[in-house]
Amino acid sequence: MASMSPPIRDLRQHDETATHFYLDVRCLICRFLGFIFGTETFGNHQQQQFPRKPENMERQSSFSRDLGHAAAETYLITRLTFTLLRYLGVGYRWYTRLVALACYALLLMPGFLQVAYCYFFSSQVRRSIVYGDQPRNRLDLYLPTNTNGPKPVVVFVTGGAWIIGYKAWGSLLGLQLAERDIIVACVDYRNFPQGTISDMVKDVSQGVSFVCNLIDRFGGDPNRIYLMGQSAGAHISACVLLEQAIKESRGESTTWSVSQIKAYFGLSGG
Repeated sequence: MASMSPPIRDLRQHDETATHFYLDVRCLICRFLGFIFGTETFGNHQQQQFPRKPENMERQSSFSRDLGHAAAETYLITRLTFTLLRYLGVGYRWYTRLVALACYALLLMPGFLQVAYCYFFSSQVRRSIVYGDQPRNRLDLYLPTNTNGPKPVVVFVTGGAWIIGYKAWGSLLGLQLAERDIIVACVDYRNFPQGTISDMVKDVSQGVSFVCNLIDRFGGDPNRIYLMGQSAGAHISACVLLEQAIKESRGESTTWSVSQIKAYFGLSGG
């Protein structure tokens, strides 16, 4: 008898895999329904009565049974997940990259934890200073330990693709510059869909106005203010300067002036 051709063999193997996947899914659904309706096997409405065991033995038996069920369900869900990923064309190369990314994140974790600790507990950080009437109108100030004389000021606008920007993203920059006797003001602003680009520009402009008018109360030099933005923050900062220049050219009343900004730095954008 002639041997089975490779295409037919592959097709049958594919059908067998699909059948096993379907049976596993059906088994998982039945177990879930059985758990919901309080029966060991879904569809079995009457259970055999047994003599009642002592309470401590019932508790141990129940815990062991629940632990076994949890392990079995975890194994089943994991197997179904990998089967589904194979159907989607996700191979071992993707798995290895995912593991490498996880290892890379673990290696960076000590540094992130150190920065987070300084952000929440350092006396050099003044968090969530209100500069406007919107919920996201807050800024963080990073102050040098040396208080001799007024310090230069950097207004930093963080990035985040206009949707995940947050003032805490600038904590590492703020801490590093504060060690070099530079005050850093990280301005928060509304993200999409909380606000449009115009709202973001308005928020940052209010934050810059706050710094220009009140930074001397925190030891900053109002004559040495620098504006810096990163990625989406660079775009918003550039729009802030452009809009402010247009208002001044029209003679409109403003709360701060472009001339108060000594320089602008746009990182990865702007």
